[in-house]
Amino acid sequence: MQQASNVRDILGAGNPVDRLGRPLHDLRISVMDRCNFRCPYCMPKEQFHEHYRFLKSQERLSFDEIVRLARLFGSLGVRKLRLTGGEPLLRANLADLIGDLTGIPEIEDIALTTNGVLLAQHAVDLHANGLRRVTVSLDTLDKDIFARMSGGFGALEQVLHGIDAAIAAGLSPVKINAVIERGINDHGTLDLLERFRGMPVIVRFIEFMDVGNRNEWRPDTVVPSRELVARIKARWPMHPIAENYRGEVAQRWRFDDGMGEVGFISSVSQPFCGTCSRARLSSEGKFYTCLFATHGLNLRDALRSGATDADLLQMIRGTWLERTDRYSEQRDELRQARNPAEQKIEMYYIGG
Repeated sequence: MQQASNVRDILGAGNPVDRLGRPLHDLRISVMDRCNFRCPYCMPKEQFHEHYRFLKSQERLSFDEIVRLARLFGSLGVRKLRLTGGEPLLRANLADLIGDLTGIPEIEDIALTTNGVLLAQHAVDLHANGLRRVTVSLDTLDKDIFARMSGGFGALEQVLHGIDAAIAAGLSPVKINAVIERGINDHGTLDLLERFRGMPVIVRFIEFMDVGNRNEWRPDTVVPSRELVARIKARWPMHPIAENYRGEVAQRWRFDDGMGEVGFISSVSQPFCGTCSRARLSSEGKFYTCLFATHGLNLRDALRSGATDADLLQMIRGTWLERTDRYSEQRDELRQARNPAEQKIEMYYIGG
């Protein structure tokens, strides 16, 4: 009874808003730190080799632990969940987890981000268990560049087949996320759009970011979204359209000929920290309040040491209330002032 009372007291205080006035609305859950790709900007194969130590199964959150935490986040205002990795489809029985998450009353939307290689064999099961949206990471249609950008793993045809299977299963419109690097794949942006225009697919171009500590990011490797907009408009006239909801990360444009839309995620050239409502839960149960965070709150150990729901709610709520993250707005000064011993979390731990 005491715990129930404490939970009511915590929830009665209202949903948490951080120090910059941003609510907690979206939760990205990494279910797997492993991946079957070795993309240079995320998991370069020189460092993530066959002897690299990934988490053991007992170190990752169990499905029951993920569902419990998702319920608690839901009670604090989270309405959208996104399952990420690593590669989430490497996690056995992932569709069962999705089915359990759809039973949380507060959760209105569940999505999945994948590299697409395993999507064809899982799409029907994922949809049957309640998944309705999927995002596929696909940076190029050039087979040689694809091999380079995936670290030599996977096959482009498998990804394209996965996209087709997702559409057929009802997971549409499929969103495609393409990370664009100058001199690497920026010349192929129009090819990507040509391939998917007129289909239930939305291609979104993402500015190359300095996520993690290993991708050798430099400002001159970034292709600003405004440059891509100009390039695309010269080929296919298009116009900007309103965001779907406050805090949506992608700027949306629609083709004038009615052949669909394209999105631009401009974290470097046009930071959107001011409306960021996203939290992240790593596969080993750490709660991060920013993609560029250097430390997180260990919820797994609290769970496994007997923490009550009230304890966990207080930890989550208190962490969000103290949040001041706005890395992309402060990128230059933070990069210059960074302590070399203080490492950012890697993207494969918490997704993009």
